[in-house]
Amino acid sequence: MSELAAARRRYAKAITQREQISSPRVLRAFAAVPREQFADDGPWRIRREAGRGYCSTADANPVRLYDDVLVAIDERRSLDTGLPSLWAHFFDVLDIKEKERVVQIGCGLGYYSAILSRIVGAQGTVLAIDCDQALAGRAASNLRRYKNVEVIHGDGRSDVGGPADVIIVHAGFNHPHPLWIESLRRNGRLLIPLTRRGRAGTVIKITRLARCYQAEAVRRIRIFPGQGRGRTALDERVTDWWERAVALAPLRFQGIEQGLPSERKPRRA
Repeated sequence: MSELAAARRRYAKAITQREQISSPRVLRAFAAVPREQFADDGPWRIRREAGRGYCSTADANPVRLYDDVLVAIDERRSLDTGLPSLWAHFFDVLDIKEKERVVQIGCGLGYYSAILSRIVGAQGTVLAIDCDQALAGRAASNLRRYKNVEVIHGDGRSDVGGPADVIIVHAGFNHPHPLWIESLRRNGRLLIPLTRRGRAGTVIKITRLARCYQAEAVRRIRIFPGQGRGRTALDERVTDWWERAVALAPLRFQGIEQGLPSERKPRRA
């Protein structure tokens, strides 16, 4: 076994132990995907979960990337790849299965798109969307070997390419957009960070049940804001409402209007 392969296995095992990951598919995906193929040339600027600033790796050895750290994409904007243990936990919570169709809103450089590609397998598909044309182009190049992944430059609030089993939002918003929940198939799951201006907030999971949707809190997060995230006091109050509503128990509802749950019946997906 090569040094890099051994490093990936240790990395995946450490993530699994930290977050008590139950899905073997998630573990195998993190152990298999070469993280260095989704980063600029090293040395790399990295940041730990508890740290406030970035620092440089000691050298350009790809082994340095197999640690539970954030890797900068654009340090000026504090835009990075996301913490591996955190996203492994989210993928585990979503119980992503083989053959499912997954939509990513905000794919960055494509690292987690590759992880999802492995999780759903050759008969599953991943649609990776990014509103930043440069990032979408780089992700498409990085993912060219992953035949079940399609990368597009676009606005994930307006088009997700059809019904989905899983929709994962990799940026902060004030509320779930109606398109996202209406695009879920029966038993489909949406994961979305609901955040305030300071980037902090709560990740919620919404599941499409037989006759309604169910929303539940997953965990706290601090994440880059999504394009189109509202900035007004009213937008902030909508985010607060969702956080309070799911804090104590799962919330059931029929649809979303003006950012809040409504009794409107969902469309078929």
